[in-house]
Amino acid sequence: MIPELGHYALVLALFVALVQSGVPLVGAATGNAAWMGVARPAAIAQLLLVLVAYGALTWAHVVSDFSVSNVVANSHSLKPMLYKVSGVWGNHEGSMMLWVVMLTAFGAAVALFGRNLPPTLKARVIAVQGMIGVGFLLFILVTSNPFIRVIPAPLDGNDLNPLLQDPGLAFHPPFLYAGYVGFSMAFSFAVAALIEGRVDPAWARWVRPWTLAAWSTLTAGIALGSWWAYYELGWGGWWYWDPVENASFMPWLAGTALLHSAIVVEKRDALKTWTILLAILTFSLSLMGTFLVRSGILTSVHAFAVDPARGVFILVLLGIATGGSLLLYSLRAPTLKAGGLFAPISREGSLVLNNLLLSTATATVFIGTLYPLFLDVLNLGKVSVGPPFFNATFIPVAIPMIIAMVVGPFLAWKRADLTGALTRLWSAAVATTVCVAIAAYITNGGGPLLALVGVALAAWAFFGSLAEFAERIRLFRVPLKDSWNRAVNLPRSAWGMTIAHAFMGIAIAGMTGTSAWQSEVIEAMKPGQTATVAGYSISFDSIGVRQGPNFTADEGVFTVTKDGKHIATLTPERRSYPVTRMTTTEAAIHTTWLSDVYVALGDPTQNGTAWIVRLYHHPLVPWIWIGAMGMMAGGLVSLTDRRFRIGVPERRRTPKPAMQPAE
Repeated sequence: MIPELGHYALVLALFVALVQSGVPLVGAATGNAAWMGVARPAAIAQLLLVLVAYGALTWAHVVSDFSVSNVVANSHSLKPMLYKVSGVWGNHEGSMMLWVVMLTAFGAAVALFGRNLPPTLKARVIAVQGMIGVGFLLFILVTSNPFIRVIPAPLDGNDLNPLLQDPGLAFHPPFLYAGYVGFSMAFSFAVAALIEGRVDPAWARWVRPWTLAAWSTLTAGIALGSWWAYYELGWGGWWYWDPVENASFMPWLAGTALLHSAIVVEKRDALKTWTILLAILTFSLSLMGTFLVRSGILTSVHAFAVDPARGVFILVLLGIATGGSLLLYSLRAPTLKAGGLFAPISREGSLVLNNLLLSTATATVFIGTLYPLFLDVLNLGKVSVGPPFFNATFIPVAIPMIIAMVVGPFLAWKRADLTGALTRLWSAAVATTVCVAIAAYITNGGGPLLALVGVALAAWAFFGSLAEFAERIRLFRVPLKDSWNRAVNLPRSAWGMTIAHAFMGIAIAGMTGTSAWQSEVIEAMKPGQTATVAGYSISFDSIGVRQGPNFTADEGVFTVTKDGKHIATLTPERRSYPVTRMTTTEAAIHTTWLSDVYVALGDPTQNGTAWIVRLYHHPLVPWIWIGAMGMMAGGLVSLTDRRFRIGVPERRRTPKPAMQPAE
C-alpha cells in the first residue's frame, strides 16, 4: 500500500509541476497577480508530494519490503541500517528520486524565502523550475519507476553494490546532487531574466546566494567522493581524471566562473550577457554529467543505468533545456543594456581574465572527456585520454588563474595600478619564496620542477589571501583595536572570499605534495616479513578472518615503526560479500595531518602463502580534503552575508522622532 501511495504522489507531483510551469508564466506575461500567486503554493505542494514519494521508497528499503523491485535489486535483510537508508539513492531509480527532491526543495525555497524578488521575476523563476521538474518527473515515471512490484516476492534481496556500502558513499551523493541541482536555480534565474529582458545588480544579488549554496555543496560532494576513492579502492590515489570525476568537475569550474562573473554584474553592472550564458552552461554541464552516468556510455560504480532508453530520454531533456535556453539567449541577449566600461587593468579586468581561464579549463576537460566517447559511439576507434593529457593541458591554464586570483582583489574597480597592487603583495612574495626554498631543501632539490611550481602557487594563494585581508583591516598600519573593529565589521562575503582562497592554497599544497613526493611499494608479503617505505618499517604481523554483518573479511595486522619507535598498528581488510560475490579493499591509514602511511591488503598469491600488499607514503595528502572543506566553509560564510539574505548591506536604524512640544 505504501509503495502505491508513493507512486500516486509522484503522479500528482507531475500534474502540479505542469500547473507550476504554465500558470505563473502566463500570469507574469499578462500582469495577472492571481495567476502569478499560483507559483508559491504549487512549488510547496510539489515538494511535499515528492517528499511523500521519497519517504515511501525509504520506508520500503528500511523494512526490507522485497515485494518492491527496487528493494530486491539493491538491498538485503542483513545489510546495516545506514546502508539501507543510503541504498535508497545508491541506485538509478532512487538517485533520480533524490535529484527531484533537491530540485523541488530549491523551488520551494525560492517560493518561501524570495520575498524581496519582484513578483514577475519570482513567478517566472518558479515556473522555469517547474518545467525542469516536469522533465525529470516524466523521466522517473516513464523509464525509472522505483515502485514496481515483484510477484511473487523473493525471500531476500540481491544486496547493494559493496563499493557503495561505505560512509563516504552514504554522504557523497546528497552533497553532489545538491550542487548539481542547485545550479538549476541559477539557470532558472537566467531564463527568467531573459524572458523579462532585464539583468541588473539586484538580479545578480538575488542569484548569487543560490549559486554560492550550489557551489559549496558541490565542492563538498567532490571532496567526499575523492576521499572515498582514496581509501576504499585500495589504489592509493585521490584523482584519476576519470570521466565520472570530470562530470562533476566541469560544472564546478563553470560555477566558479559564474560566481565571479555575478560579482561584476552586482558591483559594476557589467558582463550581463556573459553571466547569463555561464548560468545556462553550468546547469547544462550538470545535466550532461547526469546523462553520462545514466546512458550506458560509461562503465563505473556511479553508472547506475544501462538501459539505452533512459540515456535517450535524458539526452532529449538535455537538448531541450540547453538548446531552448541558448535559443532564447540568442534572441534576447542582444537587447540587454550594456553596463559600465572598465580598463583592462582593473578588478573587473582580473575577474574577466579568471573567467576566461576557468572557461578554457572547462573546455579542456570537456574535450578530453567527451572526445574518446564520441569516437567510440561512432565506431571510429578507441582513444585513451588519461592523466598525462589533462595534466599537460589543465595545469598551464591553472597557473595564471591562481596568480590572477591573488592579484585581482588588490586592484581597484574601473581602473587600477598594477604596479601598486604587486607592491602591496611583497609580504606574500617573500613568504612564497621561503616556502619554495624550504621545499627544495627538504626534498634535496625539490624533485620535478612542477612540484616547486605547485608549492609556489599554494603559498602564493594562501599568503596572498591573508595579505589581502590584512590590507582590508589595515593591519599594523593602524592600532590593533582599530584593525579588530574593521575585521568585525567587514561584510561576511569578504571573510568568505579570504577563507575560500586561502584554503584553495592549502588544497593545492596537498595535491602537489602527494603527486610529486609519493612513495609506493608493492610486495608479496608473508606474516613475519617487513617492508620499508619512505623511512617507515611496516611489519606484517598476522592475518585473520572477521565476520561482518553481511560480509567476511580477511584482516591483516601491520605494525608501523620509524627509527625503532612504534607509530601505529594498522588493520587493512579484504572483504568478501557472498550475496553479490564481490570483494572490496578497506585500506588502513595512519595520518599525522602532514602525511599518510597507507596499507592496502590485496589478493593472496596462487599458493596461498603470501598476500599482495600495497604500501604508500603520501606527503600532505590530508591537506587536499582540509582545503576542500575550508573552501566549502568560505562559501557558506559568504552565504550568511546580510545583503544576500535580505538585500541590504546593513540594518537601517530609524531615528526616534523628536518629542513634539505640547500645544
